[in-house]
Amino acid sequence: MSRLNESDRAYDIVLFGATGFVGELTAEYLAAHAPEGLRWAIAGRSTEKLERLRERLGGAPGVLRADVTDPESVRELARLARVVATTVGPYITYGEDLVAACADAGTDYLDLTGEPEFVDLMYVRHDARARETGARLVHACGFDSIPHDLGAYFTVRQLPEDVPLRVDGYVRSQAMFSGGTFASALNQFARGRHMLAAARDRRRHEPRLMVRRVEAPLGAPRFAPEVGAWAIPLPTIDAQVVQRSARALARYGPDFRYRHYAAVERLPIALGGVAGVSALFAVAQLPSARRWLSDRIKPGEGPSAERRAKSWFSVRFVGEGGGRRVFTEVSGGDPGYDETAKMLAESALSLALDDLPKTSGQVTPAVAMGDALLDRLGAAGITFRVAAVR
Repeated sequence: MSRLNESDRAYDIVLFGATGFVGELTAEYLAAHAPEGLRWAIAGRSTEKLERLRERLGGAPGVLRADVTDPESVRELARLARVVATTVGPYITYGEDLVAACADAGTDYLDLTGEPEFVDLMYVRHDARARETGARLVHACGFDSIPHDLGAYFTVRQLPEDVPLRVDGYVRSQAMFSGGTFASALNQFARGRHMLAAARDRRRHEPRLMVRRVEAPLGAPRFAPEVGAWAIPLPTIDAQVVQRSARALARYGPDFRYRHYAAVERLPIALGGVAGVSALFAVAQLPSARRWLSDRIKPGEGPSAERRAKSWFSVRFVGEGGGRRVFTEVSGGDPGYDETAKMLAESALSLALDDLPKTSGQVTPAVAMGDALLDRLGAAGITFRVAAVR
């Protein structure tokens, strides 16, 4: 594995999609927290908007024009950067050219996708090339899926080594989601068959674990006395990311199982949430209804700073193994915007600056950055704590 022309890159970090809602928050975070001497730039399709953003940021970042409809501009972006972080989604529609360009150029890549189909397709199509060039392709570097991936990793570190481990994650939040997130969700709901086909293709390409066993079953709705709430299975990408970290890292033990839930205190609310998601899934199958819904919350829109200040998230984990039981928690502020921007920015800074394990190809946040990102996020105000040990 060799890094291609790393010393010749013009920028340590390039943020692509910097003028979108989450993109601007990420740019503001980098402007406030980038260490002296960091070479970074903002990129997007409108030079005028980028220049206005640069002025608001105090003139620190460079400006690069790149457009997903112009493949050469995307390839040039990858050639100029050591790390590219992108907020341009839905990724299944707009993301592959940048992944391919980064894999080919040996450039580290980060995104915010929660789209399993996209992640699986990128593994099949670009993991091998990224391994050749030394590029790290790290998906799901926002609320999908860093609190869950690193939270499970943190929980496993509190348990004995070389024994079967069981970890359950329970998600609570009070927040609004963005137009971009809504558009991605609708797109996924409408692509169920494509998603299953991509998952099957990935399984054909992935190496099999010959000695260890790793599972992430969906589970069933139940009352979870360990957290005092109804546990509703969450069929999101988060459990898949945790499973892939466990496959890659022997620290998760010879037999590891993870289950992922939403924690809801009252059963009627839990049932209403399940019914609402089911109805949205059904409606998303109709193109006209999908377009109508998309127009209600457009990409690039999001809640006010005042509303975000009132938002929060908590993910509680219960881990068991070797006669030990631990209760841990990851918590922070607004998950969909402020904390997601923080997670993406700190992930980019970690890839650019930290002494990390030697990895390449498509890797998870825990595998690529692990302890270093835990330390960064803790210092940035996202809490990882052990609540109890029994």
